[in-house]
Amino acid sequence: MNSPFVSDVPAAAAHTAWREARAAAGCPARVAAARVPVGDAVGRVTAAPVWATRSSPAFDSSGMDGIAVRAADTVGAAETTPVLLTDFEVVDTGDPLPAGYDAVIMREHVHRVGDQAEIRAAVPPYQHVRSIGEDISAAELLLPEGHRLRPVDVAACAAAGVTELAVRRPPVVAVIPTGDEIRPIGASLEPGDILDTNSLMLAAQAREAGCEARVAEIVRDDPAAITDVLRSAAATADLVLLIAGSSAGRDDYTSRVVADAGTLAVHGVAVRPGHPVVLGAVDATPVVGVPGYPVSAALTFDIFAAPVLAELEGAAPRERPSTTAHLARKLPSAIGMDDWVRVRLGRVRDRVVATPLPRGAGVLTSLVRADGLLVVPSGVEGHHAGEEVRVELLRGLAEIDRTVVAIGSHDLVLDLAASALRADDPLITLASSNVGSLGGLVALRDGLCHLAGSHLLDPATGEYTLPYVDKLLGDDIAVIRLVHRDQGLIVAPGNPLELAKVDDLTRPGLRYVNRQRGAGTRALLDHELARRGIDPADIPGYAREEHTHLAVAAAVAAGRADAGLGILAAARAFGLDFVPVAQEPYDLVLRAESLTDDRLAPLWHLLDRTDFRDRVEALGGYSCTETGRRIR
Repeated sequence: MNSPFVSDVPAAAAHTAWREARAAAGCPARVAAARVPVGDAVGRVTAAPVWATRSSPAFDSSGMDGIAVRAADTVGAAETTPVLLTDFEVVDTGDPLPAGYDAVIMREHVHRVGDQAEIRAAVPPYQHVRSIGEDISAAELLLPEGHRLRPVDVAACAAAGVTELAVRRPPVVAVIPTGDEIRPIGASLEPGDILDTNSLMLAAQAREAGCEARVAEIVRDDPAAITDVLRSAAATADLVLLIAGSSAGRDDYTSRVVADAGTLAVHGVAVRPGHPVVLGAVDATPVVGVPGYPVSAALTFDIFAAPVLAELEGAAPRERPSTTAHLARKLPSAIGMDDWVRVRLGRVRDRVVATPLPRGAGVLTSLVRADGLLVVPSGVEGHHAGEEVRVELLRGLAEIDRTVVAIGSHDLVLDLAASALRADDPLITLASSNVGSLGGLVALRDGLCHLAGSHLLDPATGEYTLPYVDKLLGDDIAVIRLVHRDQGLIVAPGNPLELAKVDDLTRPGLRYVNRQRGAGTRALLDHELARRGIDPADIPGYAREEHTHLAVAAAVAAGRADAGLGILAAARAFGLDFVPVAQEPYDLVLRAESLTDDRLAPLWHLLDRTDFRDRVEALGGYSCTETGRRIR
C-alpha cells in the first residue's frame, strides 16, 4: 500500500486495521516484565498477580489505647452497677493483645480506682481488637495482573510481606521530528521557520503516560534520511511517533516511508483535527505518523498512541472523568468525521456551561485553555446553543465550580483580570470567550454565562449597550462600567498610507480587516460609515473577519492587511500606529442577583484596587475613572 491519497477511515475501523497490521508485523503484545523493589513500583503495571505472603495484622492487636480485659469479667457492668477489675493490662493502639485477654476498653471509658479499673458497661468479646488477618490474610490475592500501582497499593503490598513486584517496564516512545522548516527550541527563526514544539509536547505526553521518551534530532525532508532514522528508532523503541505534515503535501513523506519500510495500515482517519494521521508498523514496532499541526498532534497521541501504550503494559487505558454540560453557543460540525472540540467550562446557576474554543488544528492555545473535550460523532451535524452534551474533563469539577464565565466582546482588560485573579487565588478562573457583544448578551439571556462584555453602540440613540439590554434582557439586570477605551484604525508603523479618518478606507487597493458580525467594533464602524453615507461594499476587505482586536492587529503587523478598527492597546502590543476614531465605554452586563454571588466577589474587589487600575491604564488607550461603577 503506497497511495499518496488520504482516506477517511472511521476511527473504530482505523484502530482495528492498525491492530491487525501490528499483529501481522509481529509487534509484541506486551513489553517485558522485570522485578523491582516495592518502593520503586508506583505508576508501573503488575505483570503477574500479587499474593500476600503474611497476614496483616500478623497477630491479634489492640485497636485502641486502653486496657485489655476478659469480656466475661465485664458482664453486669452498668452505670448503676459499676464493676471493679483487678485483672487487666494497659495497652496502646497496635500492641499485641496479651495472652488470656479477648477485648479492649477505651481509655476514656475507664476510671482508675487505685490499682483497679472501674467500668460502667459490659463489653463483647473482641471489642476494639484487630484480629490476625483482618486486613490481609496470608495467601490472599492482593492485586491482579494488569493493575497500575498507586501509593496505597505498594503500602498494602509491603504490609502483606511483599518486597519485590513483577511489573512491566516503561514502554519506550521514540519521537522523530522531520521537516526542512523545523528548528530546535530556542533557535533564531527566519520567515517560514517553525519551532519544534510538537516533539516537546509529545515527549511530555509520553512521560505523563508513564513511558520513557526519546527525541531524535530533526530530520530533513529526505525519504532516505527519514527511513534510516525510523528504522533505527524502531529497533530500540516500543512505539515510534514520526512527526510530519502527514497529508498529500509536496514535502510529506510519512506514508511513503512507512509503506516502504514496513506496513502502512491507515493513511487518513475520519477525525478532526488529526485527519491525516498515518498508522503502521516497521520492524515489529508500531508507528504513528503524527500530523504537524499541534492540536492534531496532541489529539493523535490521545486517540491512537495512548491506548496502544496502555495495551503494551497490559493495563486498561486511562480514562478521564466526564460530565454533562450545556453549550453556550451553536456548534456546527461536518458530517462524516468525529469532531474533537475543546471547550471552556463553568457552572452558571445549577448547570455546567461549555463554551467552544477556536477549532483550528494549529491553535495550540485552545488546548492550553481547554477545560474539557467534546466529541461530536461523525453522523451529527453539530449542536444548538443550550443543548446538553457529554464533555471529557481536563480539570476537576471543583475548579470549574469557581470559574467565572464571561462571554461577549474581546478586551485585553479581561485577560489582565484573569491573570490577576489567578495570582491572588489559584482556584479562581475567569474564562472569557470572544463571540462579540451581541452574542454575549444573548448568552446571558439564555443563562449560559455570568458576565457579558459589551460595547454595542445603538445608532438610533447614540447610547452604548443599555438599549440592547432593554430589548434583549429586560429588568433585573445590572451593568458595571469596566473601562473607557480608545478605538481607532490600526495601521502599519509610520502610517505609510497616511490614513487619517474612516473615509480613507474606501481607497482603491486598500486591504481592510473587519471584526465579526455582532461585535461592538463592527457596529461602531457601521455607524461611522452610515454617518458619512459610505456603502460598506466600497471598503476593500470589509467582508474579511477576525474575532479579536489582537487578531486584527496581527493581520496588520504581518502585512496581510493595511488597516483594521480596534483598540489602542492592541496596536501597541504589536508596535503599530493608531488613528483615533472614538472613545467608548466597555461594560459588564449581568443578572442583578449575581452582584452578591460569592464567585464574582473577587472580581469586584479587583476592580476597586488602585494597582490594578494603574496596570490597565499602562496598556494604553484606557481610562479607569469609572471602573467598577454600576450604571444600572
